[in-house]
Amino acid sequence: MVTKWRSSTPSVVADGTDGESLNMATPAEHTRAAEDTFRIGHREFRSRLLVGTGKYRDFDQTRAAIEASGAEIVTVAIRRTNIGQDPGEPNLLDFLSPDRYTILPNTAGCYTTTDAVRTCRLARELLDGHNLMKLEVLGDEKTLFPDVTATLEAAETLVADGFEVMVYTNDDPIMARRLEEIGCVSVMPLAAPIGSGLGIRNPYNILTIVENATVPILVDAGVGTASDAAVAMELGCDGVLMNTAIAGAREPVLMASAMRKAVEAGREAFLAGRIPRKRFASASSPLDGTFF
Repeated sequence: MVTKWRSSTPSVVADGTDGESLNMATPAEHTRAAEDTFRIGHREFRSRLLVGTGKYRDFDQTRAAIEASGAEIVTVAIRRTNIGQDPGEPNLLDFLSPDRYTILPNTAGCYTTTDAVRTCRLARELLDGHNLMKLEVLGDEKTLFPDVTATLEAAETLVADGFEVMVYTNDDPIMARRLEEIGCVSVMPLAAPIGSGLGIRNPYNILTIVENATVPILVDAGVGTASDAAVAMELGCDGVLMNTAIAGAREPVLMASAMRKAVEAGREAFLAGRIPRKRFASASSPLDGTFF
């Protein structure tokens, strides 16, 4: 279960006016913001920004960017990053301690159900029984779109094997619902192709997925800059996962900081409830009740 505040009703302060007129937060709003956590499986988190560990210059830069992001969940491509399977190579976990971060192994680079399931089982062994995994089964090397049939098969196998599965998929509301029904603890629809930086191409699909979900919905793939992350959060997503948008920036540490603020701002805007879109102007200071 994940807490989702969907009310767009303005808060009311003690004198009966709305919060806009006084431009101040009520104690209840401060309390709500402080308690704005969400759960993935049996784990609770405060940061809604999840980050990857690939494509950085080195592990030192990786650590600096992740610290700037404020992320609590860090995803690791088991087929590409050493977390102990190669004793002769630098170990990412020497730079990002599992005592500080929730390590989220992922199956990036897997194109079959068999490879994805095998990779998750390897990660569980390397991490002493850790069972939270990000599943992705890709369809081809050019688009990196998910193979949804293979993804569904792998998810069913992993859930039955006791894994908590966070699953990367396309932005199809029907597939999102099916993955939730078989027991995935989070559904992660793409915003755009992996690494493309195109932002959210189908916001109404994402909105439909969010509105019908009872597990956390995290936008995964396609974010390019801070405004993309803010849009995802304003749609009501529970979080955003990104890697290339930070690691590929000219200044990754600075971009990580920007993404942190964007996710927080987008979440607050969603909770606050935006004004309706109108075709024509609406005066900020109405003439009703004026003295002339």
